[in-house]
Amino acid sequence: MPRPATSMLSHLLAYGASEIATKLSRLGVVIAVARTLDAAEIGVAAAALATGDLLKSLTENGVGQRIIAASQAELSATCNRAHGLFWVWCLGLFAVQALIAGAVWMLTGNPALAALILVLAGEYLFMPGGLVQTGLALRAGKLKQTAAIAGGQAVMANLMSVALALVWPSALALVLPRLLTAPFWLLSMRRLHPWSHDPEAGKAPIRPFIGFGAPILGTEIVKTARLHADKLIVGALLGPEILGLYFMAFNAGLSLATSFSAAFAAVLFPHLCTGADRAAAMRQGLAVSIGLVAPAVVLQAVLAPWYVPLLLGEGWDGLAEPVSILCLVAIPTMLWTATAGWLRAENRPLAELRGTAILTAAMIANTVIAAPYGLTALAWGYLATACVTMLMLSRPALSLALFPANRSA
Repeated sequence: MPRPATSMLSHLLAYGASEIATKLSRLGVVIAVARTLDAAEIGVAAAALATGDLLKSLTENGVGQRIIAASQAELSATCNRAHGLFWVWCLGLFAVQALIAGAVWMLTGNPALAALILVLAGEYLFMPGGLVQTGLALRAGKLKQTAAIAGGQAVMANLMSVALALVWPSALALVLPRLLTAPFWLLSMRRLHPWSHDPEAGKAPIRPFIGFGAPILGTEIVKTARLHADKLIVGALLGPEILGLYFMAFNAGLSLATSFSAAFAAVLFPHLCTGADRAAAMRQGLAVSIGLVAPAVVLQAVLAPWYVPLLLGEGWDGLAEPVSILCLVAIPTMLWTATAGWLRAENRPLAELRGTAILTAAMIANTVIAAPYGLTALAWGYLATACVTMLMLSRPALSLALFPANRSA
């Protein structure tokens, strides 16, 4: 039997509340940064964050999903194997990002950008100690608690950013808090769902992790490229000052879409895995998510011309129109997020990878074509591309939800 819709709603509301708290605190960051840093400094921080997030996508390698989906008999062995994989993987990512920071310094002569990338690499030293516990907590249905931890970390980081921006205005204010709040996440996850290695259970074979994780890893890389490669393209084509403006506009406009999408994905996958009737689970997920998201983003879009200049101050008035346009991207994003979760629950990660690759290619093409025409053209192109591509790719989820008899769709 699937979980009742009320369970899905309560979990989504928990993640939604976490995201609202995060965005309210993030609003303080945007206001502080707009008043203390110039666009070029914001552009340098945006380049570092984009580089770090592109590499951080490699942590989404499907190992956590194997813990969630494992049978009870295989759980201990799966966790034992996952723990070792997490440590090897995260230490490797730390080394790679440190090398990237050194390469950036040598090739660009920009020590500030290299230092920011290196600071972000420090997160990998804290992650592996709490990732098994995170997977077990999600498996046990502790989504409200994981949402509270994620939201608490984000709020702490944002408040630190505000303080740093006011006391020591620099690009570091946007980057350093990510590292400083990593211990909070680690300790909270370990207390939420304690776990210790069970030597008697042995270790699960590594091949299923590779077979399941490889396409998921590819999907996450491509997905992150869709969310962040555009910043690197804009910075390369138009310079750090325009990148700073672009970062502020897209962060304000797309933040709701990306935050709701992340919350929806976190809630939907366990919901689909634990239910026998995935068509009913999909209908519940789509109805709840779109019912919550659509009114919120329409209101945000309508009010953008009023709150953008009020919050950001003089010199940022021109961002109101692109912010208003980008808010609407959240609606088609929910459809594609549902489709991606369903494909992953159906053990079809290659299909998810193909769809994500198509979407990413379309978004990158839009950035290259529209960038010379300004932020408003970029925003309109982004919205149009998202609507057409995501609706096309979401046909399987819509078919399953609306016509459950046609399960082969």
